[in-house]
Amino acid sequence: MAMLDGTVVNVALPRIGADLGTSLSTLQWVVNAYMLTLSALLLLGGALGDRLGRRRTLLVGVVWFAAASVLCGIARDGTLLIAARALQGIGGALLTPGSLALVRSSFRTEDQAKAVGAWSGLTGVAGAVGPFLGGWLIDGPGWRWIFLINVPLGAVVLAIALRHVPESRDPSTAGRRFDVLGAALGAAFLAGISYALITAPGAAVSEVALPALFGLAAGVAFLVVERRGRNPMLPLGLFSSRLFSVTNLMTLCLYAAIGGVLFLLPVQLQNGLGYDALEAGVATLPITVLMLVLSAWSGDLARRVGPGVPLVAGPLIGAVGALLMLRISPGSSYFSGVLPAVAVLGLGMSTFVAPLTATVLASVEEERAGLASGVNNTAARIAQLLVVAALPLAVGLSDNAYRDASAVNTAFHRAAFGMAGLLVLAAVLAALFVRRPAPEGGKRPAGPQCRTHAGLSAPPLEPGGREGSR
Repeated sequence: MAMLDGTVVNVALPRIGADLGTSLSTLQWVVNAYMLTLSALLLLGGALGDRLGRRRTLLVGVVWFAAASVLCGIARDGTLLIAARALQGIGGALLTPGSLALVRSSFRTEDQAKAVGAWSGLTGVAGAVGPFLGGWLIDGPGWRWIFLINVPLGAVVLAIALRHVPESRDPSTAGRRFDVLGAALGAAFLAGISYALITAPGAAVSEVALPALFGLAAGVAFLVVERRGRNPMLPLGLFSSRLFSVTNLMTLCLYAAIGGVLFLLPVQLQNGLGYDALEAGVATLPITVLMLVLSAWSGDLARRVGPGVPLVAGPLIGAVGALLMLRISPGSSYFSGVLPAVAVLGLGMSTFVAPLTATVLASVEEERAGLASGVNNTAARIAQLLVVAALPLAVGLSDNAYRDASAVNTAFHRAAFGMAGLLVLAAVLAALFVRRPAPEGGKRPAGPQCRTHAGLSAPPLEPGGREGSR
């Protein structure tokens, strides 16, 4: 369910815009409404699972996600679709964090490694199937079915979970308060900044300045609350580790670049080159295949030589892939234009994704690894949210110009340069600051331990831990 919505909604955007007669800013909110609530509530969702029961939280999240998907599928205008997508993000924040935590609690210790391997492999399979299934639905029954298909999928999940998945909790969370105020302030910060960026083209200064100031004020208040709170959603002490801070800054750069490419590339392929939805979805399949095949290799490489090499080489390779997208123009063929770019980008992502998150996890004490994973995952989603809000403004793509092949082509090429710049910046940060992490009090090995990944929309989760668990 999560993979399909994560990989196919961008492909559906041109069709949604044409069907509903919406502007580009509305399509930006179709993506960002989901990312906004998901990013703001992801850590809170993990805490709810730990306290109230991971299976229970998963079941509520699945029902919520499926119900919101129905609202997405029947939405008759852009406003209703945006509202439904925001509700869908809340469901995603409930069902996503408990995934690996349930695997860990449902299997004996000696079987957990195999179970996590199966989980990772099936995630890769879902990522590979998504473009085919989603593209077929968009071109066949229609874009609404990329949401409506979540109903039967959710029913299968409910049936399996009720019959086979045991309930589990974290006893250490008993009596702790939920950081609802922190989550609300985080959401207000992201909403204010996103609104300002999306409405900036052609808007009066006051229409941009007021939401931007509101967002910044909420961001400052969020930091104050998290610093002083007894049970903060985001303990700021994590950032006392320079390696943790740098790798999360790299995450912002890398996933902003990836999010920007995956947002505009389907628009370029469909409105610029005339691809149908299935062709546009399948066009990016080499990225998923390369990540599925090479992620274990990149994890081994980081273990042998340290994380610095793949975290410098991977973003630089990805930057070459972004620059190769300058060859994707109206009239160019798939094999000479699109395939080399997505293949090189996929090779770069395969090189840095697993070592990046493994280094994040190795930069903190072992007992805080689950929280570190959740923070890193949230950082990746925030990067994607902000780049979708800012990119059209940055490349000069106005509200209705996304239907014009020439305007889309010009904006896409400008974006390619910007995305390459973000990838190079991440490589520079890695070269300057990333070293093999030292053991923490003898408890933690000196190299990255994670070799699995969670697909294209977020960093990998920790095999031995859980996302956003504390």
